[in-house]
Amino acid sequence: MNQPKPPPPGPWIQNTLREGFAHLNAGRINEASACCQKLLTAKPDLVPGHFLVGLISLEIKQTVNAIRAFGSVTQLDPSHGAAWANLASLFMRSGQAGRADAALAKAVEHADDNPVVMDLVGMVHGQLGSHEEAGRWFAQALEKNPDSIPFQINQANNHKFLDRLDEAEVLLKQVIARVPEHPNAHWLLSGMRKAKDRRHVETLESLVDKTTHPQALAFLYYGMGKELEDLAEWDGAFRAFARGAAARRKTLNFDEALEIEMFQAFADTFTEDWLAQGPSGNDDSSPIFVVGQPRTGTTLVERIIVAHSQVHSAGELRQFSHSLRRLGDYRESTNQSPKLAAMGAAVDPMALGNAYMQTTATLRGDTPRFVDKLPPNYLYIPLILKALPNAKIVHLRRGPMDACFASFKQLFADAYPHSYDQAEMARHHARYFKLMDVWRERFGDRFFDISYEDTAANLEPNARALIEYLDLPWEDACLAFHEQSGAVTTASSVQVRQPAHTRSIGRWRRYETQLAPMKQALEEAGVPLELS
Repeated sequence: MNQPKPPPPGPWIQNTLREGFAHLNAGRINEASACCQKLLTAKPDLVPGHFLVGLISLEIKQTVNAIRAFGSVTQLDPSHGAAWANLASLFMRSGQAGRADAALAKAVEHADDNPVVMDLVGMVHGQLGSHEEAGRWFAQALEKNPDSIPFQINQANNHKFLDRLDEAEVLLKQVIARVPEHPNAHWLLSGMRKAKDRRHVETLESLVDKTTHPQALAFLYYGMGKELEDLAEWDGAFRAFARGAAARRKTLNFDEALEIEMFQAFADTFTEDWLAQGPSGNDDSSPIFVVGQPRTGTTLVERIIVAHSQVHSAGELRQFSHSLRRLGDYRESTNQSPKLAAMGAAVDPMALGNAYMQTTATLRGDTPRFVDKLPPNYLYIPLILKALPNAKIVHLRRGPMDACFASFKQLFADAYPHSYDQAEMARHHARYFKLMDVWRERFGDRFFDISYEDTAANLEPNARALIEYLDLPWEDACLAFHEQSGAVTTASSVQVRQPAHTRSIGRWRRYETQLAPMKQALEEAGVPLELS
């Protein structure tokens, strides 16, 4: 039974709350925080005060404080759907999958026709990779409040993933008609089609002159860079990407030392002896994992595979990592931690395999096989082999400079925080490159390496070798992958509708002078700039 609602706060408290939310909406964080301190000093059990603290913490990327604040809200008011939804999203971002599940269930239970909660629930489903379900929640939110610009943006982004580009464009143009300077809408619109003239570029150029907020600048500069590349204005494109990356980097926390520890812990823990010892997991042969770095052709290869009549695209699923974290009761404040290695080694492989198959049940389609295309799953290759010994794993290889530059010029959501600084990007790639060498030495006969460059240049022989590795009969449809419809849950969602091409191979050389820090960091790490 829900607890009775407390009486409304007094007039000065209501006025201070309004001031606090107004300060937050205007980006005046210090002033908003001062209002919270005043409110909670006077009334420590003030639910809206704790909720405002949570929103402020979200704005300044203080995840632990945000979780604490929204947790206080749910303790004081267990029916607060918006706090539960924010907790679900925060737990997802920090890899605490079990807690995210529980919070999402509470958010759904207490949605109460509240469009804000509906929108937040949709965002969590998007984080889970369930874009059809996310779209349903966004639609409900828009039905309640059709003029909400944040709801329109979220639905437009979801439409893009689901290849509903016309519907996405309609929503984005509605937003820009009402708020001509909206940075996210302009960025999304830039990615919808190939630019044919400078009209939108000039709009973006005028907007950056009026903008100081780093996140807004990132949207505008990345949209500008993409369109200038479309127009073959290479120098201008690079300047835009570099400025966008610098702006985005200011909004992110990336603990490189922690990532170094985690990669080393995985390499130290998951040996050939570890894989050979003890029980194995679920013997289901339906999963096909496509892994690697982002922007290396994972989507191209996925589309080749799912063009086969026996294979369904399940999208970029986080279920394997989430199942591992649920079973290990992962509660670290950061998504990455060396503790993941010890935790993973201790998890029962049958339980892990079963949990993965259960949590993907509604996403696998009705074909005998399905593809899970989440690039960072390369980290978990040994655990996948243990938990799902009959699963197939396909690893994409791409020239390191092209791979690093492709990530550097891509604005991601919350993933890949290392990708906005050239040297950080290169050092991360070197860690990945060397870890894959370790996995290849230990388990190389258990996964399939495929080259992006070779596949783009010589599609048929590589596609045939891939399909043969997957123990599938050949179908000519695998060469016409670009004719498919359906969701593409990746930054490549527009480009992948095209036939295979080699235009991106060696593109980094157009910017070789500007990319000197990236090149130097790879060379210092002993990683080749291109693959032979």
